[in-house]
Amino acid sequence: MPEIVFGSRVRKSPYFNATMAAGVTAFTIYNQMYMPVSYGDPLGEYERVKTGVSMWDVAAERQVEIIGPDATVVAQLVSARRLTDLKVGRARYAPMCDYRGCLINDPIALRLAEDRWWLSIADSDMLHWVAGVAGTGGYDVDVFEPDVSPLAIQGPRADDVCRILFGDELVDSLGFFHHRAVELDGVPLVICRSGWSRQGGVELFLTDGSLGQALWDRVAEAGAPFGIAPGTPHQMERIENGLLSYGSDTDADTDPIEAGLGDFINLDGDFDFIGKQALIVRHADPATRRRLVNVTLDGEMPAPQHPWEARIDGTSVGEVRTATYSPKLDRNVGLALVPVACAEAGTQIDVDADGATLTATVMDVPFGTSL
Repeated sequence: MPEIVFGSRVRKSPYFNATMAAGVTAFTIYNQMYMPVSYGDPLGEYERVKTGVSMWDVAAERQVEIIGPDATVVAQLVSARRLTDLKVGRARYAPMCDYRGCLINDPIALRLAEDRWWLSIADSDMLHWVAGVAGTGGYDVDVFEPDVSPLAIQGPRADDVCRILFGDELVDSLGFFHHRAVELDGVPLVICRSGWSRQGGVELFLTDGSLGQALWDRVAEAGAPFGIAPGTPHQMERIENGLLSYGSDTDADTDPIEAGLGDFINLDGDFDFIGKQALIVRHADPATRRRLVNVTLDGEMPAPQHPWEARIDGTSVGEVRTATYSPKLDRNVGLALVPVACAEAGTQIDVDADGATLTATVMDVPFGTSL
């Protein structure tokens, strides 16, 4: 099998050595960093995050910091969701658009102070985008990538681990998408109740990359009584539970409404953001647009390495963007980008999966209530 060669051009996480020692078997490149994607036991890792607790090196989930008198103006300009009313110590899912109204990232925005923000980004280069917007507009801000590297603790036993690490009072007072700066045995971090799973947990935003091993070891020690072990953001779990993967589920022309994020943008808000008018025009006639839909896939499915063409009566109608086996449903499931006319539940679509012919059936959302 081809290998990824480690070198200085692609950055390593502060937890890189710890993941190697823990037996990581596969990496991907994410925000120009090596990010673990497997420890060799996909079903075991799935069960751990579903029923126990897992720790993830997600340092590749980089931050764009915006700080200065105009920080909130810039954060709002690049975010399609209202941020001006967000309180310090809170976070909010805030998709970003380009000038065409197309989705270019779907970060979590964290407000650390009245004039200080982090955009915790998915895999696309938002540092230069935000800096360009700020510079072109002449806004009084600094935009940079801070020394911040998240480590996620996810799963139904995550709170048990956090109680050992931080105490009952902090855990009980930390609401969803709330964050707080803390110190753990000399390790500075921001703890946020967030993470890319539906199983609950936190992300520990380490603010001193030289202490990655120390934080990893401390979390592993606290989690040992609950069977904690390394894992990664899990394809099976996130597709079952409707979590978008920017770039995997979307293409360059996908807008946030097509991607199912309409509830997380404010087209009718009394503020402007980049792409707002373009989005209004794109959806003036919703019937002309596409939709990201859940599908089940029948047939012998190969491992997907790229999108598969979807057809109805021999005519191309879009793509199955990603697919996986679902342990919960005991069948193959995926996400397809198709025209609105083909997005009704029950619609059957022929899929060319690298020479294998599959039948995709459009399902309701979420999977768990549609079967």
